[in-house]
This record gives sequence, C-alpha cells and structure tokens, in this order.
Amino acid sequence: AGVACHEAGHAVQHAQGYAPARFRIALVPGANIGSNMAFPLILLGIFLNFAELAWVGVAMFGAAVLFQLVTLPVEFDASRRALAALSQGGMVPADQVGGAREVLTAAAMTYLAAALVSVLQLLYFVGLARRD
Repeated sequence: AGVACHEAGHAVQHAQGYAPARFRIALVPGANIGSNMAFPLILLGIFLNFAELAWVGVAMFGAAVLFQLVTLPVEFDASRRALAALSQGGMVPADQVGGAREVLTAAAMTYLAAALVSVLQLLYFVGLARRD
C-alpha cells in the first residue's frame, strides 16, 4: 500500500502542477543525453588531449546530476503525501503506520544515496578534466 500511495503521490503532484516535479520533467531530455554522452566525451577528451571536449562531457554529466538533485524533493514529497494518505485515510492500521514510514523513508534514502554518488562522480570527472 505504501508504494502504491507513493506513486499516487506523484499523480497528485502532476495534477496540482507541483513545481519541482514540472522542473524535473523539463530536465529529462538533458539528463538522458548527459548521462549517455558524458563518459565517452570525457574519455575522448582525455585520450585526444582535447580539454574542451572533456569539459563538455563534465557539463553533460552535470545535467544528469542536476536531475538527480531535483528528484530528491519530488520523491520526498510523494512519500510525505503517501504517509498522510495511509495514516489519515485509514489504509493501514495505526500500529502499522510506523512500518510504512520506515519503508517510505528507506525508499527515499535510495534516491539520496544515488544523488550523493552522482555528486562524487561529478567531482571525480572534474578532477580528470582538470588534469588535461
């Protein structure tokens, strides 16, 4: 029920025009291109001794990182909405609300962990590009 309510929270965000969700949707094309092209461009720039190309790759990866950072408030808000629906709507017994909260928090933490890894990877790529 928790995951279903979380996904319903995204539907409510969309219906209400939740600004971070709209911004996230707008970033999808750049994030997709960035995540697919960044690493090859960084490597080519390094191997060809063409720093500008490596920096283009770093910037493209930055677009993917931005997407992940913008995803955080969207996911946290969907989980908040889900928890409210579960507890106030009587979808789960009161003694199970804590468990639902733990599951939703754990799911949100996966997004946080992914964003942190992406930021660290971006810093690594910046370091690679600066060596060139």
